[in-house]
Amino acid sequence: MENELQALESKLAQLIAVTRKLRTENQGLRQQLAQQIDENKRTNARLDEAARRLESLLEQIPEA
Repeated sequence: MENELQALESKLAQLIAVTRKLRTENQGLRQQLAQQIDENKRTNARLDEAARRLESLLEQIPEA
């Protein structure tokens, strides 16, 4: 019975360690995701502005 309790305690300690590691990893991944979302928004804004400027330039070209 004592061996079973020790084995269970060991497995529980391992589970706690893995859970902590995964929480830390998850937090890092959430931060990376937030950064990538922000970068994506900035890139889309730049693309939208470039498209508007290109359209404006195209409108200034006289018809042939």
